[in-house]
Amino acid sequence: MVISLVGLCAREVVSDHSTSPCWLRWVPRELYRPLLEAAFTSCRPLAVGELVQRWPDRTLRVGGSRKEGQTAPNRLCIQALLLAVVRGLSDRRCFLQVLDLCGLQGDEGGMGDSMGGWSLTVALCTMVVQARAGAQRAHRREGERERKRFSAMEREKDVKRERGQWKREPKGDEADKKELGGNNKERMGSNGTLNEEELIKGVRRRMEIERRRDNVLTSVGGSRKETEEKDVNSDVLVHVRADLFVNARSWERVRVALSTFGPLKLQCRYLRVEEISVSSIRTLLDLLPRQGLLGIDVRYSSLGVAGLAELLPLLSTFPALKSLRLHYCNLDFRRDHPGQEEALRDLSQGLAKLQELRRLSLTALRLPGQLRVLLSSLPQPLEILELPYLSLSPADFAYLSNSHHASSLQQLDLSENHLDETTLPSVRRLLSQASSCLQHLSLSGCGLTDSLLALLLPSLGGCRALKSLALALNPLSMSGLMDLVRMGVRMPTLRHLLYPNPLEDYQPGLPNLPSSAQLLDWPLDEATEINTTSSQLNKVLMDSGRSGLFLTCDLLNYDKDLVD
Repeated sequence: MVISLVGLCAREVVSDHSTSPCWLRWVPRELYRPLLEAAFTSCRPLAVGELVQRWPDRTLRVGGSRKEGQTAPNRLCIQALLLAVVRGLSDRRCFLQVLDLCGLQGDEGGMGDSMGGWSLTVALCTMVVQARAGAQRAHRREGERERKRFSAMEREKDVKRERGQWKREPKGDEADKKELGGNNKERMGSNGTLNEEELIKGVRRRMEIERRRDNVLTSVGGSRKETEEKDVNSDVLVHVRADLFVNARSWERVRVALSTFGPLKLQCRYLRVEEISVSSIRTLLDLLPRQGLLGIDVRYSSLGVAGLAELLPLLSTFPALKSLRLHYCNLDFRRDHPGQEEALRDLSQGLAKLQELRRLSLTALRLPGQLRVLLSSLPQPLEILELPYLSLSPADFAYLSNSHHASSLQQLDLSENHLDETTLPSVRRLLSQASSCLQHLSLSGCGLTDSLLALLLPSLGGCRALKSLALALNPLSMSGLMDLVRMGVRMPTLRHLLYPNPLEDYQPGLPNLPSSAQLLDWPLDEATEINTTSSQLNKVLMDSGRSGLFLTCDLLNYDKDLVD
C-alpha cells in the first residue's frame, strides 16, 4: 500500500504529542481526517482524543470495510475516541452531529489489540449512559446558577422597594404637624410604624413572589426530576450509528442504553444476538429506530418454530431490513409434531412481509424438503443465500435451481449438504442460471469425489463473475485437485480458491469415501512432503501467468470478504 505525502507528514505530526498545542490550534479542517487516520495507524490515542474533541465537521465515520492486510483500530484509540465524543459535547469547537462506527469492530480474541464487537457494544452503551449523566449534572448546575441569580435579583428589588417606600412616607411627628390626609393616618400607627393590616399584606406579597419564583425556576432550572428528564430527552446532540453485538451478559446494559434519552442517541445498523430468549430479542427490536436496521443475526438461541414465527411480524416493521441470519436456532422440521404444517405456514407468511430482504442465512436448521415453502414466499429474489448444514434433499435442490432466486444469486453457500448423482444435475442447472452474477460459491464438505467434480467442472468454469470458490473437506485425489486448479486459472475473475488437502497427504487408514468430519480430524502424514502439493499447484499458476489467483488450504483463516 502506497502512502501519500500527506499521510507521511500526518504520521510525523502526530508522532510527538508534546507538540500538539503548537499545531492543533492552527491546523485547517481539511487536514483533520488524514491526521486522525495517522493517529489510528500509529496508535496515538492522545492525538485521537484531541482531534475528535474539536472535530470540525458534522459527520465522523470510523470503520467500514478494511483492505487486505489492514488491521482494526487499536483498543486504546477507540476508547480515546469515545471519551473525546463525550468531552466534545461541551466543547464549542466541536461540530460533530453524526458518529458512524459501523464495521469498526475487529475479531473478538483475534490478533493484535483490536476491540471486538461485544466489547465495542459495551463501551458504546457506557458512553451513552455517561453522557446522559453528565447532561443531568450540567442541567442541575445551570438550574442552581439560575436559581441563585433569580434570588439575588428579587432581593435587590425588595431592598430598593423598601428603601423607596420609607423615603416617600413621612415620619410620625411630621405627619402630625402637617396633618396629612386620612389615608396616611390609616396606614401609619401612632408611633410611626406600619399597622397590622399593612404588615399582613406585605407578608402575603412576599409569599406570592416566592411562589412565582419557584414556578419559574422549575421550568428554567429543572429542580424537578420530570422537567429535568424532559429537557434532556429533547436535546440529542450526536447520533451514534454502530453494529451491536448482544448476548446474555450485555443485554441489560444495551437495553438501558437504547432506552436512555440524552445528548447521545444510539442507533443500530446490524444487530447480532447470541443465547438470549425470544422475549429479550423482542424488547431490543422494540427499542431500535425503525429506519436504521439493515440486518439481524440470531445465533445459538432456542427460538424454535413458534419463536421465529413470533419475531417475523416484528421484523417486517423495519422497512430497510435486508439481511436475516439464523444460526443454530433449534428449528427442526424432521420430527413429527402436531401443528407443524400450521407453523410452516406462519413462517411463510412472515417471510412474505420482508419486502426488502436480500440475504437469508440458515445454518443447521434441519429443513429437509421444506425449502420451497420458505423461499417461495419471499417477494423479491435473494442476492445472498447461505444454507450450510441444512440436510437439503433432492427436491430442495430441484426447487432452488428453478426458483426466481437462481438468476439473482451473488453469493451461495451449500456447504455440508451431500451431493451425489441425483442432486448434481440440479446443482449444474443452478450454476447455469446464476452464471452471470454469482461471485462467491462454497461447496465445502459436500462429498465431491474426482468423478463428481469432473461432471461439475464445466458448470463451474461457466460462472463468468466468480471471485471466490471454496471446496475444502472434499475427498479429492491429487489428480482431481490438479484438474480443479487448471480450471481455476482459466477463469479470469477468480481470485481466491480454497482447495482440500488431497487424500495422498493424509496418514494411512482413511476410509475410501471419508466424510468431511473425518477429513477435518484425520492427521496429515508428516512423512509426506506436504509442500510438494503446494509447489505443484503454484507451478500451474506460474505456467498460466495467473499471479492474481490466491490458492490456500487453510480453512480456518480463509475469508472470502477479503476478495472485495
